[in-house]
Amino acid sequence: MDGRNQEIVTLATNRESSPRYVFIVNPIAGIKNKKRIENAILRAFVPGEAMVVYSEGQGHAHKIASEFVQKATPYCIAVGGDGTINEVASALVNTDTVLGIIPAGSGNGLSNYLHIPHSVKQAIEIIQCNFTRTIDAGKLNDQYFFCTCGIGFDALVGHDFARGNQRGLPGYIRSALKQFIHYRPKKYRLKIDGQKQKIRAFLITIANAGQYGSNFYISPGAKIDDGLLDICIVKPFPKAAVLPLGIKFIGKRIDQSHYLEVIRGKKVTLRGRKNKQCIHYDGEPFVVWGKIKIQIIPGALKVLVPETIKPRLSIRIKRTARRGSTEIITA
Repeated sequence: MDGRNQEIVTLATNRESSPRYVFIVNPIAGIKNKKRIENAILRAFVPGEAMVVYSEGQGHAHKIASEFVQKATPYCIAVGGDGTINEVASALVNTDTVLGIIPAGSGNGLSNYLHIPHSVKQAIEIIQCNFTRTIDAGKLNDQYFFCTCGIGFDALVGHDFARGNQRGLPGYIRSALKQFIHYRPKKYRLKIDGQKQKIRAFLITIANAGQYGSNFYISPGAKIDDGLLDICIVKPFPKAAVLPLGIKFIGKRIDQSHYLEVIRGKKVTLRGRKNKQCIHYDGEPFVVWGKIKIQIIPGALKVLVPETIKPRLSIRIKRTARRGSTEIITA
């Protein structure tokens, strides 16, 4: 722990009670200036009401959050991307401590799904309103996830993206194009609520929330509080179908494609042909051995969200009269 974090935590320990809000900041997430975010936080709260702590590596945000859960801190706020949110939220599952989010990552899948604005000022205002929503969590073996987990092409892209130097959507697109050239669909054995099947799939995504991040929805109909997982199976498709699939994907209409099958269930068992499997959970790459067990944990987490939802910018794809041309309309 560096000097500044040691000083902050010592101050909290010396007080009769912990602060009401603890902000756990990942200093290397995304591209936002974290010092400016810290200053905005401290300006927004009265002295002693909020504390800012910086994480120092993988797993540290989870450790910090766990310590403050033990002190019965009412609110732990994750400042970062989906990986940081996952670490903090995993420590809060089935506790009375409420999760807050200031989006500061690359994809921001959970915050987008919950309609939490990217503006630091507006995100802080939502936190101060204290409006809480209870959501489900997924569990992959012993690992919680809150948006999606999966195997196949998207997991392979996630692993390549994690090794690269280019962050954000451009980096993810670069990784996807690189992997797509040589990727071939794989065979899997799948069991959903006791029903077994053998399939060949381009990818399998298990969705609690409907999107990966950057408002790319794999299951537009998924609900984060319905006690069900959406098992999304993308079937093998010809290369000629890539563009139409991509258009449906960015237009939140992928569920209209006959190459996507969505099955809802509570418990999933998954196994590939190889014992070692590349997977992802909430955008974080991971390797597992053997059988993968996934289940839903209903009502696992309380989250601060907007009390009313403002309409977001949406994208519609309109075909023009000219042959082979399309027009992208924002509304």
